[in-house]
Order: sequence, then C-alpha cells, then structure tokens
Amino acid sequence: MASSSGDDEFVVLVCSDPNNQIETDISNEEIFISTTDFSTWDYPSTLSFSTFKIQAHRNRLIEESSYFRGLLSGSFSESCLDYISIQWQSETFLNVVRCIFGFRLDITSKNFIPLFQAALYFGVEMLLMQLKSWLSEASLSKDPGLFQIQLEDLIDIWDFGLELDNGFVQEICASYLARNFMWAMSNKIFKDTPYELLLLCIKHPHLTIDGEKHLSDALLIWLHSNTEQLERSSKTECEFFDILKQIRISLLPLWFAAGKRSSISFSELANESVDSIFKLMKVTPKGSMNVLGDGDLSHLRIRLTKYSKKVDLSGCPQITPMILLLSFLPNNHNSYLALRKTIKESASNFEQADGSKCQITQSLLPTLSFEAVLEVDISGCLKLPLEDAIDYFSNSFPFLRRVKAAYLLNFKMTTLYRLIQKCSLVSEVDITVDVNPLISSQLSVISSSSAVISVAPNRAYFVGDKFSMTSLYHLGPSLSNITKLTLEGRSDVCDSHIQYISKFCASLCYLNLKGCISVTDVCMANLIRRCTKLQSLLVCHTSFGMNSVLALCNASPSFSNSQSAQFGKRPLDSLASNLQLLHMGGCKCADEASLLELLSQTQMLKSLCLRDTNLVDSALCSFSGSLLEVLDVSNTMISGAALHHVVCTNPGLKCLNARGCKNLFQPENTKKEAKISSSYSCEELFIELGRTCRLEEIALGWGLSYFSLQALKPAILSLRVMTVGLGGTLPEDSLRLLPTTCPLLESLVLYFQVISDCMIINILTSLRQLQTLALCYCLGDISVSSFNLSMPNLRILKLERVTPWMTNNDLVLLTRNCANLVELSLLGSKLNSDAQCIISHGWPGLISLHLEDCGEVTENGVSSLFNCIALENLLLRHNGSGIQRNFILEAASKMPMLRQVALDVCDAKEGDFDLPDDADRYSLRSVKIARCKSTRCNVGSHFADTTRKPVHRETLVLVWNSTNVVRTVVKERL
Repeated sequence: MASSSGDDEFVVLVCSDPNNQIETDISNEEIFISTTDFSTWDYPSTLSFSTFKIQAHRNRLIEESSYFRGLLSGSFSESCLDYISIQWQSETFLNVVRCIFGFRLDITSKNFIPLFQAALYFGVEMLLMQLKSWLSEASLSKDPGLFQIQLEDLIDIWDFGLELDNGFVQEICASYLARNFMWAMSNKIFKDTPYELLLLCIKHPHLTIDGEKHLSDALLIWLHSNTEQLERSSKTECEFFDILKQIRISLLPLWFAAGKRSSISFSELANESVDSIFKLMKVTPKGSMNVLGDGDLSHLRIRLTKYSKKVDLSGCPQITPMILLLSFLPNNHNSYLALRKTIKESASNFEQADGSKCQITQSLLPTLSFEAVLEVDISGCLKLPLEDAIDYFSNSFPFLRRVKAAYLLNFKMTTLYRLIQKCSLVSEVDITVDVNPLISSQLSVISSSSAVISVAPNRAYFVGDKFSMTSLYHLGPSLSNITKLTLEGRSDVCDSHIQYISKFCASLCYLNLKGCISVTDVCMANLIRRCTKLQSLLVCHTSFGMNSVLALCNASPSFSNSQSAQFGKRPLDSLASNLQLLHMGGCKCADEASLLELLSQTQMLKSLCLRDTNLVDSALCSFSGSLLEVLDVSNTMISGAALHHVVCTNPGLKCLNARGCKNLFQPENTKKEAKISSSYSCEELFIELGRTCRLEEIALGWGLSYFSLQALKPAILSLRVMTVGLGGTLPEDSLRLLPTTCPLLESLVLYFQVISDCMIINILTSLRQLQTLALCYCLGDISVSSFNLSMPNLRILKLERVTPWMTNNDLVLLTRNCANLVELSLLGSKLNSDAQCIISHGWPGLISLHLEDCGEVTENGVSSLFNCIALENLLLRHNGSGIQRNFILEAASKMPMLRQVALDVCDAKEGDFDLPDDADRYSLRSVKIARCKSTRCNVGSHFADTTRKPVHRETLVLVWNSTNVVRTVVKERL
C-alpha cells in the first residue's frame, strides 16, 4: 500500500519472531499497538502474541535509525509502503522501538547483547549510547551485585565484544573484572574466563586484590582447569604460563611461596620468590637504596586502588616501611625519585654507632589516600616497625576500621594506645599471640624466674613526628570506637592495661582475654562493670572467677566493693543476660555456686565453653537458654542426664564437645536434680540429639558406641568435624559406615580405636573432602597400603603410635599421595636421617612438624629440615642424639616464622642447647626442652644384663612476651 505525504504520516511495522516456536491460540496470533500510547501498553501481555503490528511515525524512524532512514527515504521499493515486515526477536525489537521514541530502557546483563546486536543492525545511535553508558556505570560500581552483572554474563559480553572487535566493550569488561577480582575468583565459573580477558584484567591498573597470594591462587586454579584448552590452543605453553609472570613474587607470603616450590607450574617462580623474600629481609635501612635502584619499582608495590577494601600482608616478613611508602606513592617516575632522595638524605644522617636508625619523614612525600580501605592484616610482618606502620595507615587509610597484627611480640600495649589515638575510627583490633604453654593449673613448677628484655637502642626506621605517652591517660571520649578487641595469649597484659581499656574503650562488645594470665579477677570484674555493652567474652585460662561472675550477674554497673554483692538475686537486666558468647575453659577460680548463678542468667547465649572447669550437673541444669549453637563441656564431671536436659531445650545446637566427661554415661549419683528424670538412660542423649539437632562438629569419648552412632545418624548427616576420644568404642563396622553416615566430613580424629587397612582405605577413598586425619594410639594392623591413594585435599596428617613399620620409602609414598600437607605429626617409626630431605622436598610448605621416636632422623644432626623455611611449630624428640648445640639459634634465623620449638636433651650432640637471647630469637615465642633420666629396665630372665630406658625428668620452658622472658622448670613433659 502506497503512503501519503505529510509530516505526521505513519508506517506500520509488522514484527514476527522467527525463533518463536510456541503454538498460540488463533486469537493471540497478533496485536495492533501504536507508539503514540506507549504509556498504556500492557508489556507482558504484548509479548504473549506471536506477531505484533506497531503504528509508528515515519519521520521519527528515519531520524533515529539508519536502517529505516535508508529503507524509508531512499530508492528502495519499501519507501513507498505503509507496511514493513521485520523478522526479529520480539522483545528486543519492541525495546528498540521504545528507545527510538524516547523511552529509557531497563538494561540488564541478560539483555545487553541482544539489544546491542539490534542497535547495530538497525543503526540506533541513541540505544548504543544508552548501552555504553550502562556498561560504563556498571564497571564503575564497587558492588558487583548493584548492576547484577554475573561472571557468566560478563564472559558472554566479552566474547561479543571480541567478535565485533569492539575495543570499548573489551576494555569495560576487563576493568569490571579487575575491580571485582576477589568476587570473581570465588565464582565456580572463574575457570571459564577467556585467556585474553584474564590477561587484560590482571594488567589493568585497577586490579583490586586483598593480597598477592589471592592473585596467585586464582591464576593457578585457572591454569589447572584449562590444561585441555592449553593443549588445543595455538598458543605455546610458555605463552599461557607467562600470565604467572604478572604476579609480584616479592610480595608473596613466605609460607605460600615455600609451599609452591613443589608445584610443577609454579616451582621456578616460587624459588625466585623465596630468594627475593630473604633478600628483602636482610636489607638494612641504608641498604634500601640498593633495593630501589634506578629501574621500575612496580614489582615492590602493594596493589592498592581506590576500590581496595582490605590489605592482607599476613605472613610477609619482608614487608618494610620502604615498601609501604613506595605503595602509597603515585606510580610514576617523579614519585620514585622523591622516595630515593628522601632515603638518601636520611641515610646521610645515619647513626653508625648501632647501624639501625634511619629517619624517613613521610610528610615530605606525596603519599596517596585510599579511603575505601577498611581492613589491614599485618600478622607476621617482622620487619615492619609498628609505630611507623600506624603513622602510615593513619595518613593513607583515613577510614580504617579493622586491624589485625597477630604473632608480633613487639606489639606492646603502648602500640595499641598509639593505634587508638592515630586511627580513631578503628573499631576492631586483633593482636593475638600463641598462648603460654604453662597455662595449666595442674603443672608442678620446680623453679621460675623472669628477666626484662633489653630494648633495642633504635628502631630500623621511624617517622619524624614522635608519639608522646604522657597524654594517654588525659585523652577524651574520642577513644571509644573500639568494639572488638582480641588480646589472646598476651601474658604481658596486666591490670593497668585493662584499666586503661575499661576507661577508654567502654563501647566494647567483644573481648578476648584468653591466656592473659597476668590479669587479676578483680580487674576483670571492674572492666565488666564499665563495659556494659559486652556480648562476647572469652576468658579461657585466666583468673576469671567469683568477682567477675558477680560483676556479670549484677543488675547495674557499680564500682563499689564487689564483696557487698551476693549470689541468689537474679535481676532481669544483668550483664550476663546480654551475653551471646561466653568461653571460660580452664577457669578453675569459678566455683560450683558461681557457675550455677552465672548460667542461670545467660539465657541469650549462642556459644558456651566450660571445658575443664568446676562444672557439675546442678550448674548445667540451671542454664535456661534455648539459643545455643556451640557447647563445650569437655573434661568436666557432668552426667549424661544433665547434658540431655540442655540438648532438649536447644534444638539449634551445631557443635558439641563432651570429650573427656567420664561421668557422662556412668550410673547416676544418688542425689538428683528435680529437673533430671530418674528414669534417664544413656541412650536418650543420642536419641534426642538425632531427633532435634543438625550437628556440624562433635567430639565424644566415654559412652560412644555403635548403637549411639546409629541413634545419632539424623543429626550427623551434615557433620564436618568428628573427634572420637578415650572411652569411645566404635567397632570397625561403624567406622566403615562413616562415609555414608557423614559424607561431608572434613576432619576426622580417632584416639584409641581399632583400625584396619580396609577401614582406612574406605574412609580415604570415600571422603574426598577430608582435610584433617589424625590416628592416635589406635590399635589394629595397618600398613602402607592404607595411604597408597591420592589425597590432594588433605592438609593435616597425624600418625601417632600407629605406624611403627614406617620407613623412608613409605614416607616417600606419603609425600606423593598427600602432596599438600601443611601439618605433619609422626610418633613412632623407623626413619633415618635421609627422611629430613624427603620431608623438606616433598612438603616444603610445612608450617608444623612433629617428629618423635622416629628412629634416627637426627642422628647426624639437622640440615635438610632447614629447607622447611615456613615452619612455625617444630618438635623433635628422641630421634637420634646428633642435633647441634646451636640448633635453636640456627633454626630461628633460617626459619623466620618459627614461633614454637620443642626438643629433648637426649638428642643434643653435646649434651645441651644454646638458648637465644632477645636479639637472636626472631619470631620465637616459646622453647621447650625436656630432660630425661635413665632407669634400669629388665629385659627378661634370658639376659644377664639390663638395659637403660630414658624416662622423663623435667621440662625447661622459655616464654617471651613484649617485655620479658620467663624461664620455668616443671616436672611434666610439655
């Protein structure tokens, strides 16, 4: 039909979807709509028709679409028609028409590609601009969920841009992936990311990662998953593995780099990384000029962008103030020159007397501010002077909220005060160290002495503006932002420090004082009264006792003498009634009466640890809460009836530890609580657990049997951690059924159980998610065939008194099948000195190694084990008397992360060991040296002589903290 002339003449677009195969009712075959009444369209209803006719202004189509411009105003025959047929996907074309007539579209990652294709085909520049604008805004988002671009959609958009050779789309995709890399790498389909996109992403200046380790992990996972693609690709293997060269290997954690030395694809870079880390650790302030050199310094820059939220430097002993400053400067040549000049000027004033002082004034450098950074982790950064780091953080991370600086003994309480003052917005601080090994109240101390640690004359670096402590106790309420404070293991924390915290950190909601043995009960009670917002309190192995319990049970904060308070009154608004987490394991100072009063007022608790306390049935039965998710009553005197009472009222229980409870399934005492039924049987507890709970972790001993495990079945289908201790008796049939009963197990620990090759093989074959396996003092015959299968997910392996047959060849087999171990404990075997090389070569990334009664491993001294440079915990006892006298000093210097060492004088080549002073200890927190005595052992009437057997005599324990070193001799073997 010919059209008539006129500005307002219409044309009818007849659109049908060529891909629409859905059969529709005849009445729904087509619909007639007009662009003049878009606002009245029933959009979902319109899309239900197989064909729709759109009456549209001819001139508008010509103006906004090059396709219709050529069709309607050119020499084509269609230019004279009133009806034009369009074959296109219905919803997409309808959106194209809406855009042409001025409507803003709802663009998503799902419709981006079809809209872009249509915009290009119909030549709608307005739509192309909308699509590009949307993609740009999405890429600038800090939240990947804001525009809902999922990774699979991003990959599709990238492939589409690559097909069109559209550089804009490719750049936007790479930018988006770079800014949200931490989110993307955790996605299951990250492995499907195209090589070109991944390479462009990691080279992008906005690549945002928490730490270099995360980038390395992501790239190794990608390479492992794309082995077949690598084989089919025209690219050479070197081209693919070149992507690993983008990793800044000098900034990797030491433990990570050490562990990857056994990786086929990463071993070369891992060795380079280890060498670089040790070189940086040896650099003096004056020598930093040589490190900076005259070239590009990008390989030493921590990746920081305006999108960075977390900076994870944990496990990086090589991080120095120079690296921090370099990372805070603009990435250009002038900034490098400024840093070199500043260090050079500082070095000219270098104090040669001790060779350790170099002042770097940050104010002279053009440092940047990263306002998005909320969290910093510098745990194990041994070369980083904390005062300097705090100053740098206060300038470059103005909105810092969380700081973790674990395992740094030089983090003193004065350092904490400085952090609170300089970084006033910080609300969470974690300065954990290893808990003192002498925390048990059962130890028999022979002698004890302490010495003050000599303070180094000068720090390696320090910032120009010194911090004065004289004003600490005169500061105002600005120091009240700390809500979560972890001081675990800090034996140097004393009452005066707690008084400061209680005065200036009154907003505390979470406090961890585990192992703070120098803090008194009275001082803790005063803190509890001041910090009325406390919801989580961890005081395991402290003096927490009756005074603290009274403070928790008191109705309102009071600073009067706690002796005036009495048990028995139960106010509704006590501090205890607000607690959600209470861990007081090992606190023997709280008697039965105080525990009863405390538990009667903690109805909001979700996590409760009463391990190794004076807990009895009456106290446990007084607990009235119903929200418990975690309960630890191990090594207490409670009965099964009392535990059954708590389980009945807490159906949300997820973690239960009742190991070591000898009365759990013994006949009940004659005196009963009214709340406990006199007809209770031991099986009722397991039946109730199976009926009401869905456990994720369980640890049991006495009373656990085949029948109780059967009753537990419904509760342990989602179990991840299982420990069977002394007193538990699981026959082989029960253990063989574990993979089907608990298919999600990640950790299995068995003590004193009967095991066999068949059972072990079944467990290791079926539980492919198993990460921890401990077989300790078990009975039965197992052989090396139990471990003759690949276990790539296993991270922790403990074989104690179960493999007396193990030789070096068996150990080689273990290294092949358990290639990713980070913790190994062997007790009782037939290894020789070559085992050191097998261990260090097979598991170079070990962080914990225990070898005891393992033949002649140390008969010729210790050498190859020093290659396990990431070790943090090392025990060598009764493995051969060849360990050199200076072993502890040498180990501390060659294993810079080593914190705990345990030896036996029996193994000392010269009969003793040199002990480190503060300057030589590096990261050492504790050293334990056991001493044995020989006793005559009659080997039988057929022999005329007797042999001498070593029997433990005493243990020397040295423990360092930030202020002193404590030397203690105890009778027990630690």
